[in-house]
Amino acid sequence: MSMELCHRLRRAGERDYRDLLCLYRELMGEIPVLAGTGGAEMLRRILEHPGTCIAVAEVEAQVVSAATLHILPNLTHGGRPYALIENVVTLRAFQGRGLGRAVMGFARDAAWAEDAYKIMLLTGKAAAARGFYERLGYSGDDKHAMTLRRSPARKPPPGNLPQ
Repeated sequence: MSMELCHRLRRAGERDYRDLLCLYRELMGEIPVLAGTGGAEMLRRILEHPGTCIAVAEVEAQVVSAATLHILPNLTHGGRPYALIENVVTLRAFQGRGLGRAVMGFARDAAWAEDAYKIMLLTGKAAAARGFYERLGYSGDDKHAMTLRRSPARKPPPGNLPQ
């Protein structure tokens, strides 16, 4: 692993739109990312959505890593919420330096602060991606994940694994 970078962790704001667009384009490969005024409006809606935040790592005023956290209300488990993490990405040039781990820790802490009883995420089948999440304490043995998609499955760009 390369030397960790000096970074700042925080919640994303509307001012981060361009950096997030760059991150999501790298994450999604050939699948389009909503851009322009429609993309900026969608980011505003995401940021205003109750229980949702985008955790980001900033290096030299550039957002280079992100993870979206959704905390959802729940009737089971004594009414404690549960959380979903989605769109975890670190720019390739910054991978392997602890930034993905840092944003995931920020998201975890935010979920625990809201008394979530669990955090769920889906990841690709690549061993490196699974290993990344397992090193953070996530288990692939608790449940079996399934998805139903209306759009084609994506093929991530080569080398784009969370770090």
